[in-house]
Amino acid sequence: MKSNVPVKYSIKKSDKETLLKWYYLLFLGRTLDERAPNYLKQAIGWSYHAPAAGHDGIQLAIGQVFRKNKDHLFPYYRDLQTVVSAGLTAEEIILNGISKDADVAGGGRHMSNHFAKPSWNIHNVSSSTGNHTLHASGLGRALKTYGETDAVVISSQGESSVSEGYVYEAINGASNEQLPVVFVFQDNGYGISVPKEDQTANRKVAKNFEGFKNLRIIYCNGKDVFDSMNAMEEAVAWAMKEQKPVLVQANCVRIGSHSNSDRHELYRDENELNYVKEYDPLAKYRRMLLRYNRASEEELKEIEDKVSAEVRAAHKSALASPHPTPESIHDFVIPEPYPASQYPEGVHNLEGEKKKFIEALNETLKAEFRHNPDTYLWGQDIANKDKGGIFNVSKGMQQEFGKLRVFNAPIAEDYIMGTANGMSRYNKNIRIVVEGAEFADYFWPAMEQYVETSHEYWRTKGQFSPNITVRLASGGYIGGGLYHSQTTEGALSTFPGVRVVYPSFADDAAGLLRTAMRSEGMTLFLEPKALYNAPKAATSIPDDFEVPFGKARIRREGTDLTMITYGNTTHFCLEAAEKLAKDGIGNVEVLDLRSLSPLDTESILASIKKTSRAMIVHEDKVFAGFGGEVAAQISDLAFEYLDAPIKRVGSTFTPVGFNRILEAAVLPNTEKVLKAAKELLQY
Repeated sequence: MKSNVPVKYSIKKSDKETLLKWYYLLFLGRTLDERAPNYLKQAIGWSYHAPAAGHDGIQLAIGQVFRKNKDHLFPYYRDLQTVVSAGLTAEEIILNGISKDADVAGGGRHMSNHFAKPSWNIHNVSSSTGNHTLHASGLGRALKTYGETDAVVISSQGESSVSEGYVYEAINGASNEQLPVVFVFQDNGYGISVPKEDQTANRKVAKNFEGFKNLRIIYCNGKDVFDSMNAMEEAVAWAMKEQKPVLVQANCVRIGSHSNSDRHELYRDENELNYVKEYDPLAKYRRMLLRYNRASEEELKEIEDKVSAEVRAAHKSALASPHPTPESIHDFVIPEPYPASQYPEGVHNLEGEKKKFIEALNETLKAEFRHNPDTYLWGQDIANKDKGGIFNVSKGMQQEFGKLRVFNAPIAEDYIMGTANGMSRYNKNIRIVVEGAEFADYFWPAMEQYVETSHEYWRTKGQFSPNITVRLASGGYIGGGLYHSQTTEGALSTFPGVRVVYPSFADDAAGLLRTAMRSEGMTLFLEPKALYNAPKAATSIPDDFEVPFGKARIRREGTDLTMITYGNTTHFCLEAAEKLAKDGIGNVEVLDLRSLSPLDTESILASIKKTSRAMIVHEDKVFAGFGGEVAAQISDLAFEYLDAPIKRVGSTFTPVGFNRILEAAVLPNTEKVLKAAKELLQY
């Protein structure tokens, strides 16, 4: 809808000081925008640059309505003018462009033209177009949760990124939850070279959302400073007053190519190129200032000279600024975890009442929610009346902690992960636990956000840590078949910036979950669902039990062979080891990794030095499974201690079948472990 609110800004109504300030900001943004390609030509940097020219009106407006350290702003890669309007200096822009260590967005760790200043709540976003809409919705949830009604979240993007499914998830969620988020679509008609008609049937992409309840849509001319200012002011005011989302559709033109790696003359004819230049927002604004006698040529020239001098000085200073050092790549990969020092080396008294794996998880979740009131849990089907998740792990939590802290999410895995990323940005005390999917096999739609979240801490140079525990019910042995029986750690442990744990017993489940929930950074917590109620996984659990990351646990001492394992297969290894000992064939040591990343290489090597034989057993496929990494490290660091080849036992290189006969043929079991161990002992 077009606004019915009285016009606040116009060439006649706006005061001269404001008009000249805007001209300064517009000219500064354009000067930097036009200078950027020269850095690449001179091999100085700025190898990615998406020009903002043609988007000047709406970008000026976004930056002007944003209040640093009050609102939250998610700019996209074309938002140079936006961040200049919001207050970033010419030097900060250039430092980002040429990827210097002093770049406030992240010290040159992220692609150029991805502007941010986390200390002001101008957030660092990735190159995955439009994915920050999910983070914006998560932050909107945080504003609502903490009662901050005098603030909004602004998320900016191009119109073609709206084709991404997670953008619909974000806006649907903001509409459903009634979140104070302003989504701005800067519509220039192209997604790189793809015209809008190849993206969507509607001429204005905002029309795709007209059926969303609680969502206000405002259309404006993004080329016009005044129309854009009026639209953004109205959008922000309405979002705060109504505590609901707003979508601003701003029609723009793209004067240049999509980026410096694109040649727009290959798909735009001369008439179109001349047309977009005629609608240059900066040139139009300058003409209006002169035509309506709001500024003189001399005054504008004085501003232009000031900008030129400012940019020259910024250029000189930025060039002298140091580059990041090669050694710094290892800094800020993941925050230091909670020390878990209460039980050194995991030693504790095993006497007492035994609790099932599922009880350990449920009681630890509740204990940690009592410990930290800034802890939240959401996921699919996790809190409806007396039900607490597919397997009742979260049973009773909503009743005790309320719907504000424990609630259901839509069946949208990306939304679950993305809003966790966003909400955790609100303050460092927040700890979020999500059931990333009902089963680990269903987590794949969230992979984009999983990867995104894994490098937030590194990409921002330690300025933001997503403090999230991702719980997934994993593995087979339940007759679940496809999408209910896979284990996914082989793929999910390949990303730096995530801790991956996979307990086998109730005590370790409790201890690792507590450590994960108290730590900064992201932890993937894989739960072997076949063990939830299994008596063999039940143990006693001391109060406030803690288990450190990266510390394996010897479940059985031995001298002749080391079985390295985790999850469901730990129990098969223990059963096989006892059978071998009973039959007098060998004395097997069983090493339960518990933590895959970080990996306790030290304990693995110490055990192999003792036994001289290594067998890696896990539920995942042998081909490309996690055991391949363990085997490689043993081969690299302990080859001289081996008396036999490294053997691996796991699933076949097939999906897991639903029929129990097929499942048994695919997955490892005690008999398969026993057979392999005999072969290795006899080598």
